[in-house]
Amino acid sequence: MSSPSDFNQQIIAEFRANGGKVGGPFEGGTLLLLHTIGAKSGQPRINPLAYTTDGDRLVIIASKGGAPTNPDWFYNIQANPNVSLEVGTETFQARASIPGEPERTRLYDQMAAKMPGFAEYQRNTTRQIPVVVLERAG
Repeated sequence: MSSPSDFNQQIIAEFRANGGKVGGPFEGGTLLLLHTIGAKSGQPRINPLAYTTDGDRLVIIASKGGAPTNPDWFYNIQANPNVSLEVGTETFQARASIPGEPERTRLYDQMAAKMPGFAEYQRNTTRQIPVVVLERAG
């Protein structure tokens, strides 16, 4: 069985080869590539993530499939909220922020309405899954 890293590398390659479109479990969904700097390592990291929009903002969810801990990329953006995004064929700088309530719940519910798996992820964990808002820099 391949590792999550191998799976992500395949998704990233497919995303870039097809102008931001991928198949498999993500076919027809909206996907972006989040570039962060590792909070501990200082090394560049790339994660493919589902997103939704809220006006001009992009919204991602730190679900980790409903695991009991947050994904590593979430800690990376807490340490350095300046990120780079690939959306479709465009690459740009953005700033990540973590909204409080009631905005967090509104944005989470918006994502779950489009992608019902996110509602299941919240049911599968006792942690409150964080929402991250990405706003284009400049």
